[in-house]
Amino acid sequence: MSALIKTEQDGGVLVIRIDRPEKKNALTADMYDALTSSLEKGARDGSVGAILLAGAPGAFTAGNDMKDFLAVAMTGQDFGGPVLSFLRALANAEKPLVAAVDGLAIGIGTTMLFHCDLVFASDQSVFRTPFTDLGLVPEGGSSLLGPKLMGHHEAFALLVAGEPFDAMRAKAAGFVNKVASPAAVEVEALAAAKALAAKPREAVVLARRLLRGGPADVLARIDEEARLFGERLKSSEARAAFEAFFAKRS
Repeated sequence: MSALIKTEQDGGVLVIRIDRPEKKNALTADMYDALTSSLEKGARDGSVGAILLAGAPGAFTAGNDMKDFLAVAMTGQDFGGPVLSFLRALANAEKPLVAAVDGLAIGIGTTMLFHCDLVFASDQSVFRTPFTDLGLVPEGGSSLLGPKLMGHHEAFALLVAGEPFDAMRAKAAGFVNKVASPAAVEVEALAAAKALAAKPREAVVLARRLLRGGPADVLARIDEEARLFGERLKSSEARAAFEAFFAKRS
């Protein structure tokens, strides 16, 4: 388990926190493994009625650690095992998932929210998925879930055009439930998660399943996206994009 993923239980809520603020909560393979283990623990634990995903002030997560992407682009090594396991755990979740977002939610930091049932965002939040800018394609089942949530045009703007969404645009698009101040966002998200956890557990699980449907289609799309994503990571377009990214940073 990565020390950069913290878990604590508050009443009937399992809080899973991404805690790598010095890197804007960018996710490494070990962190994905820890996220998956935490989700699976919450699924098995009968005392848990809801799961809250949170980050650090100013950064929910900046997405995948770019050094991992560059390694795949430059060496052709395999990529995706820990990421895929995490995404499948999200898609297979039966208990309510609530997110508290403050600041950056980039790449998978945005697409994981499509698997959540309630999303609270601070008014300082920024959602962006620069997949095509990096020569890549959307992931996390977002190419299926995004249009369902937002309609084609807004999903295209976010996932293909790579337009940044502020919190109010995200709320209008349908993947954020409520916008709050940075100081209040996690407080309100936790209160909502506790309210869900206090309801009859089996009824909540069954009602959620009726609303979301079975995970088969989402899992199939996650696998299809992952295949294309892995191919694109090894493409000349992606290699050039990552070289330009790191050259600009240095």
